[in-house]
Amino acid sequence: MNWLFKFFPHPDYAAKFSFAVVYALLASVSVRLFYGPGKIYSSGITGIAQILSTLSNRLIGFEVPVSLMLLLLNLPLFFLGWHKIGHKFTFFTGITVVLTSVFMQVIPSEVLSKDPVICAIFGGATMGAGIGYALKNGLSSGGLDFISIAVRKKTGKSIGSISIFFNFLIMIAAGILFGWQSALYSALAIFVCGKVTDAVFTKQKKMQVTIITRFPDEVVHTIQDHIRRGITIIHEAEGAYRHDKQTVLITVVTRYELPLLRQAMRESDPKAFVSIADNVQILGRFYEEQL
Repeated sequence: MNWLFKFFPHPDYAAKFSFAVVYALLASVSVRLFYGPGKIYSSGITGIAQILSTLSNRLIGFEVPVSLMLLLLNLPLFFLGWHKIGHKFTFFTGITVVLTSVFMQVIPSEVLSKDPVICAIFGGATMGAGIGYALKNGLSSGGLDFISIAVRKKTGKSIGSISIFFNFLIMIAAGILFGWQSALYSALAIFVCGKVTDAVFTKQKKMQVTIITRFPDEVVHTIQDHIRRGITIIHEAEGAYRHDKQTVLITVVTRYELPLLRQAMRESDPKAFVSIADNVQILGRFYEEQL
């Protein structure tokens, strides 16, 4: 998509637009090829749009397209994103939502399988991959993602786990309105979607790193050249076997930053002992790039 760079004032904008296109395609494929044929309701605002679209046929005699309902439901939530998350993030999320609505209209509904289990698993995985990919690249699929990110900033909970909590209400509504079998298959799709979102959106997962080194100044300088992270230094540590003096460095990085940390250690002290604890919980300030 190099031709996109000609139409945007900054190369990063063209890249984000291409990310938005990828998400919109994945989300539309999930809804049109899996959720629709399997009578499964998606997670987030897309699921609410599906429910309202189905209800509209009962209430007013014709079905309002899911694509139009999705666009209308997202409009008030853009205000939350604009004020609580970030202007650029919200702007490109708006582009993402519009593209998704368009693709949902353009992509034909094909029946690949009517087995609700297959539709739930593959639909949820496709949707989760799209949401995780969008978030990883500084975008959002809109809707409940705005709420989930705002809650994550306050509580530290993962995006996927927060989404599963919110989407539980969608599952209950689907069960009451359209039958509990549909709700249970929708729950499977929502669960798969949440787990795939967490697997793809690795930026939010925090890891504690303990480094034992003889060259603390070089290690600290190199790490901070690669990553914007604070480092705690403990001097005069002693090895139990040789009783030699070393320095312990402690920091916290995201899983997304782990390759940069490895590169920094190779450059500064490849013989250092490095211990990494996965999925740590953080209390206090932890720098995250603005979306």
